[in-house]
Amino acid sequence: MEPRVGESEANRERVRTAVLAAPEADLLVLPELANSGYHFESQGQSAQLAEPVDGPFVALLRELARARNLTLVSGLAERDGSTLYNSAVLVRPDGSIELYRKLHLFLNEKDHFAPGNLGLPVFQVGAARIGLLICFDWQFPEAWRTLALRGADIVCHPSNLVLPGLAQRAIPVHALLNRLYVVTANRIGTESGLTFTGRSILVGPRGELLAEAPETSEETRVVEIDPFLARDKSVTPRNDLLDDRRPEHYDCGRES
Repeated sequence: MEPRVGESEANRERVRTAVLAAPEADLLVLPELANSGYHFESQGQSAQLAEPVDGPFVALLRELARARNLTLVSGLAERDGSTLYNSAVLVRPDGSIELYRKLHLFLNEKDHFAPGNLGLPVFQVGAARIGLLICFDWQFPEAWRTLALRGADIVCHPSNLVLPGLAQRAIPVHALLNRLYVVTANRIGTESGLTFTGRSILVGPRGELLAEAPETSEETRVVEIDPFLARDKSVTPRNDLLDDRRPEHYDCGRES
């Protein structure tokens, strides 16, 4: 979809229309910063557009999740006191919510948001286990492996990608290397000369592309998956992707 900066009420209506018109689903994923748009003109504007988790945008998500009996994941410009976060909220059909705050801020996001402080949690949703990442988090293999080690079956990845084609090439590799389903919901359109790359993708745990949206037009795609396939980490009859790790030999330091 195409959230627009400064159009909070209109963005809510875009979300309402898209979710109510979507095919039947258990899980729908919306882009990064779906409530606010992305390319803020000033710190004052981002502060004005950000909302607490008990604000009108999350209230709408809870209403829609109940109405459609599904789980919604959406990007959120979040305000917690005087601090802003680039967040993702997960809303279950019963209205309960979970929160992730983006760990790896991209470019001018550092002028508006504090780095995430909630780590990399995995949430139980029915029989599935869901982890959350946001946009530029895709660059960091440690994040993907952490979610895999914590038992995620699906990684929901709200995004406002602007680097053409890079994430769409890398994410199937992350899915393959960690045996995860990945839903990258990317936005479309332009803001102040910044062009977003569209091409939302849904990838299976063998790196297979299950769905891809257009580059420049809004679209909702629903694909049937089996989350339990992501729990099979076997590579050969004698090799397991996670059990065969040798972390005692992995140097996590960085040379100066």
